Amino acid sequence: MSLEYPGRWWHRLEDGRIQCDLCPRDCKLNEGQRGFCFVRQRAGDQMVLTTYGRSSGFCVDPIEKKPLNHFYPGSSVLSFGTAGCNLGCRFCQNWDISKSREQDRLMDQASPEAIAQEAQRLGCKSVAFTYNDPVIFAEYAMDVADACHARGIQTVAVTAGYMHAEPRRDFYAKMDAANVDLKAFTEDFYHRVTFSKLQPILETLEYLKHETRVWFEITTLLIPGQNDSDAELSQLSEWVVSKLGPDVPVHFSAFHPDFKMMDVPPTPPATLTRARQIAKRAGLHHVYTGNVHDIEGDTTSCGGCGASLIVRDWYQLLEYRVTADGKCPDCGARVPGRFDTAPGAFGRRRIPVRIQASRV
Repeated sequence: MSLEYPGRWWHRLEDGRIQCDLCPRDCKLNEGQRGFCFVRQRAGDQMVLTTYGRSSGFCVDPIEKKPLNHFYPGSSVLSFGTAGCNLGCRFCQNWDISKSREQDRLMDQASPEAIAQEAQRLGCKSVAFTYNDPVIFAEYAMDVADACHARGIQTVAVTAGYMHAEPRRDFYAKMDAANVDLKAFTEDFYHRVTFSKLQPILETLEYLKHETRVWFEITTLLIPGQNDSDAELSQLSEWVVSKLGPDVPVHFSAFHPDFKMMDVPPTPPATLTRARQIAKRAGLHHVYTGNVHDIEGDTTSCGGCGASLIVRDWYQLLEYRVTADGKCPDCGARVPGRFDTAPGAFGRRRIPVRIQASRV
């Protein structure tokens, strides 16, 4: 398989450079130069994707690990990523993958068909593009999605949502679900800490809600002193209720020191509890805590009567009361999300997988 796969979403400039139109960075490249993401490169008079067909590794995870709590709960998902990223988050918790500048980290090679075939063999309900942002390997992810859909397998994007309108439309036409990182709710944080902008992420979220049928949930990693004030959490929650609706699940996750923010302390569990309370007061029905042991914060409750419907301990389902047609058994209110007639039973397992090179 060629490691220089023709890329989409670019155009030539009058000065002889070519501009990548995938994300708001609008990288302008001379011959041989790579974009900020490091994996999209000018080769001759075209853009190429240097990581097509190459992965940093495959693993079978519980879908709740993505995190997606309302997308076929208890099911398993075949997860993989590549290398590089189009954001520069100083707190990146997958920095060894997303900030990699070494292509030899991409040890596993697999064609889209091989990935779909392996997911089917393993009994996975879905395939997730994760670990680094699938936006930067969109062509590969979209081809994998086509192969998965041909076998009845769902696709999941775990992303920061930082992309332009045309590729956004093309990309999400192939996705069944997404978890979007809303990393903060100020332009200052995005500029200072992620070297990007907030507005394009808000546009992605509104696009998903109003112009697609993609099931999506939101995750915000709370970093002490950076994005965890009452005022910011209230503004974020109120925006979600106003622009996306009260039924969009929001996950507040705990930060741990990593990459270039080793001097910041871990997020106290009390911060997550406070964030959850603020979000629920703002009107959100489904608010979760992550990266901590918190059964209450992992529990899905009915947005109508408040009854506990799915009780979790980490990624293990302890109780499941959603009816076969996706409703609360007590009051009959519909539970937002995607549900099978019965929950999955994958549990907390995490199973590394190697896809044989002969299948590429």
